[in-house]
Amino acid sequence: MAIDELLSHPLGMMLGYFSVAVLELIVFLSCFELVTRYKCWEEIKRGNVSVAMATGGKMFGICNVLRFAMEAKSSVYDTMIWSFVGFLLLLAAYFLFEFLTPVFSIDQQIKEDNRAVGLFSMIISISLSYVIGASVT
Repeated sequence: MAIDELLSHPLGMMLGYFSVAVLELIVFLSCFELVTRYKCWEEIKRGNVSVAMATGGKMFGICNVLRFAMEAKSSVYDTMIWSFVGFLLLLAAYFLFEFLTPVFSIDQQIKEDNRAVGLFSMIISISLSYVIGASVT
């Protein structure tokens, strides 16, 4: 298979991992966009720092899980599988965060640019990405 030959070369492997990372980042961020009660990119364009922090934390979390999957020295295919599992866990953490905070709506607070909530959301995504990533290796 031509793709397997390409992936056997270090440069080809790097390009393969990079392509997977960009594609997964687009797909996974689109999934997060579907489940939030605000439009991430519209809010960021308006200058909503809380949304930028929360979205940045999700981006970092996704890429960090990918990094751990790559460091496991598995194939690009295994990396795709494990990063998808990691994404599902990050998504579950997002829903748990919203569910376990019944005093107010996390999404609503972030949409209203409550920076404390945006920062906390970012830190949760980043922190859990390390736990998820470590379990991948």
